[in-house]
Amino acid sequence: MNIQKLFLLVFSLAIGQLSFSQPITFKNLKKDKKVEVYIGGKLFTAFIYPDNMEKQSLYPIVNAQGKYITRGFPLNPRPFERIDHPHQVGLWFNFGDVNGLDFWNNSFAIKSEDKPKYGSIRLNKIESINSKNGTLVVSANWVDVNNTILLSESTSFTFYGKGNLRTIVRETKLTAKQEVTFTENKEGLIGLRVDRSFEEPATVAETFLDAKGIETKVPVLNNEGVNGVYRNVEGAQGAAVWGKRSNWVALRATKENEVITIALLDHSKNINYPAWSHARGYGLFATNNLGGRNFDKNAIAVKLVLPPGQNIVFKHKLVIGDDLKDESINQMAMDFNK
Repeated sequence: MNIQKLFLLVFSLAIGQLSFSQPITFKNLKKDKKVEVYIGGKLFTAFIYPDNMEKQSLYPIVNAQGKYITRGFPLNPRPFERIDHPHQVGLWFNFGDVNGLDFWNNSFAIKSEDKPKYGSIRLNKIESINSKNGTLVVSANWVDVNNTILLSESTSFTFYGKGNLRTIVRETKLTAKQEVTFTENKEGLIGLRVDRSFEEPATVAETFLDAKGIETKVPVLNNEGVNGVYRNVEGAQGAAVWGKRSNWVALRATKENEVITIALLDHSKNINYPAWSHARGYGLFATNNLGGRNFDKNAIAVKLVLPPGQNIVFKHKLVIGDDLKDESINQMAMDFNK
């Protein structure tokens, strides 16, 4: 093969990788209580449901180059990480006030005598795995401390990869098994706890309160390589995105000399679209359709009541790419809402 033909072959392969979506494959590891997700033969994430967690999660999540975008703590701590908020693991979905129960903050750190104040999400079944269209479907139950079911959950995850782009669409249907009330609360709905690189540099020790007023002290840590910056479609940046309603929020950082952008997109059919942003500089990246006056005292009161048998659907999209510009994310948001 001469040099010209070799060049054309290499060029064609490179263009092909950029132009076509990559195959999605799954490994259902029942003994390990997880389903691993591979894009182009490389691990992207895993749906995990260990007994020591009060909900299921996608963890870890890596970008196309294999760099972690999720925090390691508490499952696999890494040097210089914060060790706050042990309930914030990977990418998850729950809420801080469902019939008065806090599903968001529940974890191994909650004392046994306080457990009746919290709810848990228990996996029912891995319903289906489809490599052809990149989907994983699961069912679960939202229960109280006595395992009484408040809600049944049916969730589909759709995974996609093309070039350096990775996406996850999570569509969750919640069906009431008894009358269920969601009372406005800042702790929700879809949340991602990011790697230290994506945090904003810390300058002072901080204290955060959860929905029950429990304090978590966050000390100043090593800021080397910490350079995350939030922005939303309206142009707000940094801490200013918190509490604002926006159909997408993005987080950009440089990690190990690579620019990486993470974006959370709300769907136009979700209740209270566009959602309120619950994005914090310490590494919590969440969007919340039921926050209301917890974010904006002038917002309308939010109270969602589901009679027995009634359901509601939430749909969100997580995007992981390189240096994604607003125009690209806007187009993704338009395509998502078609």
